[in-house]
Amino acid sequence: MTSSDTRLGPDTALRYRWIVTDLDGTLVDRDLAMVPRSRAALQAFRSAGGQVVIATGRSAASGRRYYDELGLTGPAILLNGALIANLHTGEVLHASRFDEATWTAVRALVETLPPDVAAVAFVGERALATYRPAWVDTYAARDRVTVEHIEDWRDIDGISKVMLLCADTDAAHRIAAVAHSAAPEVTVVMSEATYVELLPAGVDKGVALRWLAEHEQVALAEVAAVGDNPNDVPLLRASGFGVAVGDGHPEVLAAAAAVAGTCLEGAVADVVAIAIGTAPAAE
Repeated sequence: MTSSDTRLGPDTALRYRWIVTDLDGTLVDRDLAMVPRSRAALQAFRSAGGQVVIATGRSAASGRRYYDELGLTGPAILLNGALIANLHTGEVLHASRFDEATWTAVRALVETLPPDVAAVAFVGERALATYRPAWVDTYAARDRVTVEHIEDWRDIDGISKVMLLCADTDAAHRIAAVAHSAAPEVTVVMSEATYVELLPAGVDKGVALRWLAEHEQVALAEVAAVGDNPNDVPLLRASGFGVAVGDGHPEVLAAAAAVAGTCLEGAVADVVAIAIGTAPAAE
């Protein structure tokens, strides 16, 4: 699916009220810059009365740069659905955290990780780690996250997400299998080739979208969503129209109702064209 760029006016009739977009690999390229064509299309969509919601595995601190660049003032889905917050006002609308029993199981896993895997736990705006190999610092610089050192995992509580940052893809696939076995009550997702994320049971982007749509009294049939990685599959399935980025993961391509162009080609702009009715709704 490809489309020409479209100029929108305030009287444009929208097919979808919301566009919910993943960030990395969808709206944001590998250089961590927002794709200009997609950014312009989203800004035009908002000018026509539509609402843009970012849905990302990033924390509030890490996702805010893109939220602000788009000029958003509404809610955002963060931490792969563990947090829903308005980054403009600072209001937390919904937050999920590990209960004590689940955190005990997760802690047992992270305390025995092999040296090619490191854990970063998210508590509110804080990112915490006991072990910081080079790839943790690379992640922190890439996502603009300040990772604080702690001495003992038992010193913290109120954890919303644990990221297992792996030295390579082999380590990621291996530890994902271990996590599924060691903590079956936890949601395990791969958000990047070397990122394995552990979330409270029943938490994902799709669940978060359903909660937010109900909270904002928006029908899911009026929501179009776009993503590229397996953690986006629940988001696409929950939305009224789920679109995969053309160079996305095969699981996402299989789950989507339509396939857009690649991230660099402006996949999100293609979704905007669908939302305003200038491109077909499926292909």
